[in-house]
Amino acid sequence: FLHRMLDAREEAMELSQDVFVKAWQALPGWRPEAAFSTWLLQIARNAALDQLRRRQVVRFAPLEEGLEVADEAPGPEARYATRERQAQLERALQRLAAEHREILLLREVEGLAYGELTSVLGIAEGTVKSRLARARSALLEHFDPHTGASHE
Repeated sequence: FLHRMLDAREEAMELSQDVFVKAWQALPGWRPEAAFSTWLLQIARNAALDQLRRRQVVRFAPLEEGLEVADEAPGPEARYATRERQAQLERALQRLAAEHREILLLREVEGLAYGELTSVLGIAEGTVKSRLARARSALLEHFDPHTGASHE
């Protein structure tokens, strides 16, 4: 999550250490009725947003750097097409507003449920659903999922 939010592997690794230190220090304040993973992700999210504010630049990590997509077609043409489609999706994701990219990452990549998203983002479930719908719609304005074409 941090790597994708910051688009800098070393920076994300350093920040993840800071997140665990912050979590350790805040552990007495953790309430058992809240999911630990959601609580930890909230700390990571806040740290990433703070880092982005310090940089004043919002960027997104290339999908090729740590995400291997299983390709059923063994041919080189199919592998090339998959890589090209990933690059086009990456370009489309980079054009999204930070809040849209964030909610898509948390839902689609990290697999958080709506309830977890409400806790992590600090917004109502209705807001989660509408923001996610707007994020998906914005992504489709920049990317055609059927052809993989990126709308520049």
